[in-house]
Amino acid sequence: MTENLIILGSGPAGLSAAIYAARGNLNPLVLTGQELGGQIALTNEVENYPGFPDGIAGPELVQLMQKQAEKFGARIEMDTVIEANLRVHPFQLKTQSGAQYETKALIVATGASPRRLNVPGERELTGRGVSYCATCDGFFFRDKEIAVVGGGDSALQESLFLTKFASKVHIIHRRDQLRAQKILQDRARANPKINFVWNTVVKEIRGSGKVEALLLENTQTHAQTEFPVQGIFVYIGHIPNTSLFKGQLEMDEEGYLKVDARLHTNIPGVFAAGESHDRVFRQAVVSAGLGTMAELEAEKWLAEWEHRQAMGR
Repeated sequence: MTENLIILGSGPAGLSAAIYAARGNLNPLVLTGQELGGQIALTNEVENYPGFPDGIAGPELVQLMQKQAEKFGARIEMDTVIEANLRVHPFQLKTQSGAQYETKALIVATGASPRRLNVPGERELTGRGVSYCATCDGFFFRDKEIAVVGGGDSALQESLFLTKFASKVHIIHRRDQLRAQKILQDRARANPKINFVWNTVVKEIRGSGKVEALLLENTQTHAQTEFPVQGIFVYIGHIPNTSLFKGQLEMDEEGYLKVDARLHTNIPGVFAAGESHDRVFRQAVVSAGLGTMAELEAEKWLAEWEHRQAMGR
């Protein structure tokens, strides 16, 4: 059976698109990717999503959005697309489980993945003290001294969360100023468990079977020092999950999909929403809005396509 609409991704963009598509009787299919909810499902507390004045845990927000989408008839499958042929219509997709789909319209809401440091020891010690998810792993660092790399909202949000467990959280930043919102900066500076290490980069992660120390380099003097810690959390940006579409969908030099003002890609019937193309705002509420926009455009495109088919054009 050919689907009307398949949505790739289950973060705020994908699930918002699913809610609107289901209410529009498109019977959408959502293929979640490797993790239900995307990045926001790894966030301990979301304080800036409208409608939740006391904040809400990322996983809970995802569950509510999923429940709402399914209430209206969206179908959500835990599967990942590994092949896509957008040169034919209906578009053809193949998943990790071996399932194959055809769809008249497609919304790419595949989001982005954490950027790695790409230093010696990182790959070997991932899961042994190297982490990209404080919500997932913070508990394992109770009463331990840890480092967080980054200077944006995510780095400070997760550092504050980690102070619930760690004895000390060292925020390592390559500059002497942060990019994070002022309210987060104020909270971090006021927290006695947080220490800032300015103008510094990580050159190596050291340890035998587990993280034991970092080799740090000062960006101004280039002096190197060994810095004992028992864990390191990395928050230095993201890479869009769009490699599947290279050679088919137009993208910029970093892999973000190129879209017009109405979220159309270069292929008619394919739309993008969220951090697969948004390299500027990177907020859950923005992604939800973009998912809604993409669905409304997809719904309009499908109606026009079906009219052309009926007219024999």
